[in-house]
Amino acid sequence: MLLENLPICMLPMSRNDKQSKNFEPELLVEVRRGPITESRHRGHVIVVDGDGSEIARLGEPETVTYLRSSAKPFQALPFITSGAADHLGFSAKELAVACGSHSGEPIHTETVAAMLQRIGLEASVLKCGTHEPFSREAARRLREQGQSPNLLHNNCSGKHTAMVALALHLGAPIASYDQPDNPVQLMIARMVEQFSGVPVGKIVLGIDGCGVPVFGISVRAMALMYARLVTPPADFDDKKRGACQQVVAAMLDYPEMIGGTTERLDTEVMRAAPKRLVSKVGAEGVYTAGILPCEQWPRGLGIAIKIEDGDDRRARPTVVIETLRQLSILRDQELEALAPYAGFPLRNHSGTLVGNVHPCFNLQRVNKS
Repeated sequence: MLLENLPICMLPMSRNDKQSKNFEPELLVEVRRGPITESRHRGHVIVVDGDGSEIARLGEPETVTYLRSSAKPFQALPFITSGAADHLGFSAKELAVACGSHSGEPIHTETVAAMLQRIGLEASVLKCGTHEPFSREAARRLREQGQSPNLLHNNCSGKHTAMVALALHLGAPIASYDQPDNPVQLMIARMVEQFSGVPVGKIVLGIDGCGVPVFGISVRAMALMYARLVTPPADFDDKKRGACQQVVAAMLDYPEMIGGTTERLDTEVMRAAPKRLVSKVGAEGVYTAGILPCEQWPRGLGIAIKIEDGDDRRARPTVVIETLRQLSILRDQELEALAPYAGFPLRNHSGTLVGNVHPCFNLQRVNKS
């Protein structure tokens, strides 16, 4: 099904759409060179607990944007609830790579290749396309060996393999597993509906970078999805609650499959605070996390961040670490381990320090009394 043939309620909103609003982002990050603030990054932050109650916020969390790769854990859930994962014998490590945006290292490509071998299909069945590995080392090795990237190097190859495996299990058409009207994508859309609280008919549908449907919902709804992932509501059935536990456990046990072995924000955050949170980035400055229930937050937390200009490299990690610091999620030693992501020195081509990138916000706490 082509995008232009989708129902109007599923198309991206335009500036003239009656649903559009003039949302005001908050100043989050400043880039200073000498005495001048040279650039600014603005955006939205929202934190909710497992009951959906607002804990803290900045900007306008009702802003609608695409979930992008932050959808991956939820795109993997139907693979589990359908019984496909158990029937096909997929391991926790393989579930983790299905939830991740991997770096294209051998640990990732070999795992995805094993998943495809188990279901008896070749990589050519995947519709994700090809790009150079996110890992600089993996990309360098390919160039040195005179090789080109293949489908397995795509950061979404694990997700696509799980989708193909689900289609196979359901008896759905494999050739169209990426299309919005395929049973695989319909199951995923209903899963997004159940976790976000947004009816399928009101989810704004687009096409992601890897070719499958991508979901436009509010930043607040994104946070609610992650709060419900780590603290499933009582009205979720046992199958769905169990699937949540499997996804969370896979992400916690194999953080290197969510990002990479080095230089990946998701992996480093989960390594710094082991077994306490799940972390997932999305393209265009999206970030989501689920804080597992603990003494401070007995119902867990869901966090969602959107950098308005889509910056992924200097604004997003800076806001993520500062948000976790202000929520007292990270301890001193954990903050020290994540210091390279908490702000950035600005250097000229000679290596001289000439400025810095730093957070400049305070979360607005919600008084629940």
